[in-house]
Amino acid sequence: MQRLLLLSLLLVGLRLSSSQTSQDGPTDPCTSWDGISCSNGRVTEVRLPSMNLQGTLSDAVGQLSALMYLDLSNNLNLGGPLTPKIGNLKQLTTLILLGCSFSGNIPREIGNLSQLTFLALNSNKFTGGIPPTLGLLSNLIWLDMSANKLSGQIPVSPGLNQLVKAKHFHFSENQLTGPMSESLFNGNMNLIHAIFDNNNFTGPIPESLGLVISLQIIRLDHNRFSGPVPDSIGNLSNLMELSLANNLLNGTMPDLTSVTQLDYVDLSNNNFPSSRAPGWFSTLTSLNSIFMENDDLTGTIPSALFSLPNLQQVSLARNSFGGKLNMTGNISSQLQVVDLTNNQIIEADVTSYSNSLILSGNPVCFDNTSFCTLKQKQQVPYATNLGPCAAIPCPTDQSASPVTSQNCACTNPFQGLMIFRAPAFSDVTSPTNFQILESTLQQNLSLASGSVALSNVEFSPGAPLTFTVKIFPVSGTSFNRSDVIRISTALVNQTLKAPTAFGPYSFIASTYFPGPSNKKSSMGKGAIIGIAIAGCVLIAGFIMAAMYALRQRRIAKEAVERTTNPFASWGTGGTDNGDAPQLKGARYFSFEELKKCTNNFSEINEIGSGGYGKVYKGTLANGQIAAIKRAQQGSMQGVAEFKNEIELLSRVHHKNLVSLVGFCYEQGEQMLVYEYIPYGTLRENLMDKGGVSLDWKKRLRIAIGSAKGLAYLHELADPPIIHRDIKSTNILLDESLNAKVADFGLSKLVSDTQKGHVSTQVKGTLGYLDPEYYMTQQLSEKSDVYSFGVVLLELITARQPIEKGRYIVREIRTAIDQYDQEYYGLKGLIDPKIRDSAKLIGFRRFVQLAMECVEESGVDRPTMNDVVKELETIVQNEGTQLLNSASLSAENFGDAKSQDPYAEHLPMNDESSSNTFDYNSVYSYSAVQPK
Repeated sequence: MQRLLLLSLLLVGLRLSSSQTSQDGPTDPCTSWDGISCSNGRVTEVRLPSMNLQGTLSDAVGQLSALMYLDLSNNLNLGGPLTPKIGNLKQLTTLILLGCSFSGNIPREIGNLSQLTFLALNSNKFTGGIPPTLGLLSNLIWLDMSANKLSGQIPVSPGLNQLVKAKHFHFSENQLTGPMSESLFNGNMNLIHAIFDNNNFTGPIPESLGLVISLQIIRLDHNRFSGPVPDSIGNLSNLMELSLANNLLNGTMPDLTSVTQLDYVDLSNNNFPSSRAPGWFSTLTSLNSIFMENDDLTGTIPSALFSLPNLQQVSLARNSFGGKLNMTGNISSQLQVVDLTNNQIIEADVTSYSNSLILSGNPVCFDNTSFCTLKQKQQVPYATNLGPCAAIPCPTDQSASPVTSQNCACTNPFQGLMIFRAPAFSDVTSPTNFQILESTLQQNLSLASGSVALSNVEFSPGAPLTFTVKIFPVSGTSFNRSDVIRISTALVNQTLKAPTAFGPYSFIASTYFPGPSNKKSSMGKGAIIGIAIAGCVLIAGFIMAAMYALRQRRIAKEAVERTTNPFASWGTGGTDNGDAPQLKGARYFSFEELKKCTNNFSEINEIGSGGYGKVYKGTLANGQIAAIKRAQQGSMQGVAEFKNEIELLSRVHHKNLVSLVGFCYEQGEQMLVYEYIPYGTLRENLMDKGGVSLDWKKRLRIAIGSAKGLAYLHELADPPIIHRDIKSTNILLDESLNAKVADFGLSKLVSDTQKGHVSTQVKGTLGYLDPEYYMTQQLSEKSDVYSFGVVLLELITARQPIEKGRYIVREIRTAIDQYDQEYYGLKGLIDPKIRDSAKLIGFRRFVQLAMECVEESGVDRPTMNDVVKELETIVQNEGTQLLNSASLSAENFGDAKSQDPYAEHLPMNDESSSNTFDYNSVYSYSAVQPK
């Protein structure tokens, strides 16, 4: 009885979606509940990662006195303050709450967990300071509090300096301030990771850091450290990675000659005095990647640097290197990219090197442009070959399974994002390493052959290697809970080790939504999880009996209603009378109406198709031309999802947003009726596939229009809406070239309680996605701003965000020349259709605005309202005519081809790309992940 009661009290308030609940009544958690382990009738382990838990953690958790292992990770709707009663779990060795939404201060009582060895509170919303009582956790090995909003100084004596057994200090992506105490580190420590990047630390780097001989990774970048780099750093013989970039460091360049294991170093963007290249440039044979940008280095670049056997990437941009670049002789076969942008090199001999070399901004380019326009081999990211299953359309959140026994059936794979610093990759186009990883996952997780698929591989500069992992069930449509728990635990807690070539990783699991149970759940949607019911039964059984009877009556009533009225289940709180929703600005269409206006959904009327279904052009009874999006059988949304999309689309009304005309929900059909937009997407027209020629003035107008539509969603919609997938294929052009933002099916409402951000599965698109998402798992209005900034860069270049392995944001940022009054250093990147035609009004400020939008940190980006104001200011010299001119109508461009703006677009390859984007760039390994 005690184990039932205590476990129910622990999880009171935690909720599961109705599809997750499958127990039909009170049962013994020690014998029948997935994720629960017991010993002698007492609960010892609770493992419920990625289970869509909702609510808060009850104070009653403190009564589970035998609990040793608690993992509630990656339940994004689980949050609120972390109860101080957590400190009563004196037997707890592992506490994993990463990827949830816990907020408020970290309770000081956590210091009572004297047996704790693993503490992961990262990727939450914790605020306030780090409790000094953490210093009492003398057995702690793993400590991760990264990606929160923690502030104040690092506590010492008592504090972190007492954690001599700890191997991992992970505090990146917070708001920690002040100087680091000299007593924070000492020679008795066993640290291998000291990760404090992206905070607001000031003062000198502690000399005591060099006493921790076991250190392998130091990341202090993106802070405000000042003073010299401690000489003691040079004594760390086990150090593999050192990142001190983007600080205010000065004094002599550190001597790293004795750091013989070093494979990654980044000292960029500090205040070091002018000096020649340090001697260790030529002696550290383990070096893999070296970044020393904007460090006032002079003289000639030592040719021996390029012969280091493991070297893959060199970036010495924005220094003062001069003379001759000598890349002859025994150049490393691993070397992939050398970036020497904006130095003073006047001569180059690169006869022994044929990979990516960037020399733009050097005098050598003035007379011999061949050094600056060499066409290099393309990098095509790896993706698992799914064979015929790749072409099989499936409903949202499902994918066709490549497992032989599944025969391409649509299933619910377990999936998530893997993030690697990837120090040993020499060629990401080679399938060998990725196939080894697939095999490793299958073997170590006891999975069927062919059940692991990798996709969306991203290796753009300035970011770690990331890709999506999907794991397919060998039978049935979904994994059972025990399998989800087993797989998630192995990946999230890193009991599974990746192949050596990949290095350390982190894994962000998506919430898993398995298919509905074959049984009727004993709990309706939003009911308390069965474990809470079980405890209540023991206290008041007669209440359960009464509730059971009422539930049976309700189920029977709803079953009758569903057979007679398709909208019976759309009510909330029992108030809906079952009629079609009465929605503002949208109407209900019968199946027969839409059948008639599309000529029985004939092929002649079909204008597009995608994973969701087909899109038809039709003329409604009132003469309006519409686009009818018809879900195919097997691709239907859930009722709640379909209703949400309708309500979302019908509620917003703005000339720069695509309007929903109506919907159909009958005879097993789900259809959405939109206004018809005749001139396709912005992406199609930038690629000359939409029939409209876009000069610079038209592009400015499109930028303003789409910005206004997005600002409306953020500022005036009630509640505000975060789009989450802004891109050029989701901006449509009407006959007057009004820009209209589309595809709200991926949008997210923001309630008052979560204003400013949403925690969510990633819905963005590669190249547009906010880089902060990888650390926080949160998208905000500022994430939309980032994506919009990428669209602004597309308007300048007409190129996709990632082409041939080159990331447009990085390319523009590198090429900008403040002294170029006309083209701002971007002449080679500007779309020739606008570069060679007329003066680019406000071009310089337009570029600056775009780069403000794509700042790495969301707090440094403008709001969309600010973007609108700035764009309008840019065109003021042209007066209101530019914003309202009828001369910009698409009718002036001849017979433009009607395109389908509703079909789901895949990335398109522009084979006519100039050589500007042909340089390869392997990843800049900026985000170290845990070992």
